[in-house]
Amino acid sequence: MKITPIIYLVLALIINPFKANAAEQQGWQSLFNGKNLDGWEPYVSFQPETNEYLLVSKHTPRGINNDPKGVFSVVDGLLRVSGEEWGGLTSHAEFERFHLMFDIKWGDKKWPPRLDVVRDSGLLYYAVGPHGAQSSHWMRSHEFQIQEGDCGDYHSLDGALIDVHAGHANQGDWHFYRYDPSLPLQKNISSRVLKLGNYEKPFGEWNTMEVIADGTTLIHKVNGKEVFRAFNSRQKNGDQITPLQKGKLQIQSEGAEVFYKNIRIKKLP
Repeated sequence: MKITPIIYLVLALIINPFKANAAEQQGWQSLFNGKNLDGWEPYVSFQPETNEYLLVSKHTPRGINNDPKGVFSVVDGLLRVSGEEWGGLTSHAEFERFHLMFDIKWGDKKWPPRLDVVRDSGLLYYAVGPHGAQSSHWMRSHEFQIQEGDCGDYHSLDGALIDVHAGHANQGDWHFYRYDPSLPLQKNISSRVLKLGNYEKPFGEWNTMEVIADGTTLIHKVNGKEVFRAFNSRQKNGDQITPLQKGKLQIQSEGAEVFYKNIRIKKLP
């Protein structure tokens, strides 16, 4: 049978709804509607005086739902994080065993004190406890680093712990780790761990990021490539170590403009 353009059109109309239904059946849930910040609440801290690590600032955090400068907003169907003041956009919901996907693209704006460094943001997961527990800006959590050239790196915030196959790395007096699945397992890591490989796209293009977390294993992916894997998520509570296997999501504002879209999640069996 000869397939004419009209038949192609009819087939497309028939097939596309089935594709949509298949996606829904796979369990993906959108976390951002492209219209407003329903399902999220902004926490704004302040614009720090310097880029010093663990700076003790003279400023007082603005707090929850106090965002006069519009650090977190919706622009043309995209989630815009201005970066001007620091803080996090936090999900109302908590998530336990999940596969998270989201797309990011850098904007042009940068703000003091990070005018002369790479653009920075981050996706925090298993976020628990009070806002601002880490440096007055963010909750206790694991961080999927979103930073030019470093997307997929891991950071521990406020006492989150992992085990990871890694070697030692240094930058000045700062000691951290470099992920390599061929290296011995390092236990009780509460630090930065550099990802393996660089799969980021050039500035101005969209990148797809993924976090897979089932309570036992944590995986980071950049544009479909696995760059980090860790185990045994837990947290320090005084002298005790307890599991960290459920929490909120938090999208960082940290001195640079960045756009997010297609934020979706599905529960793992």
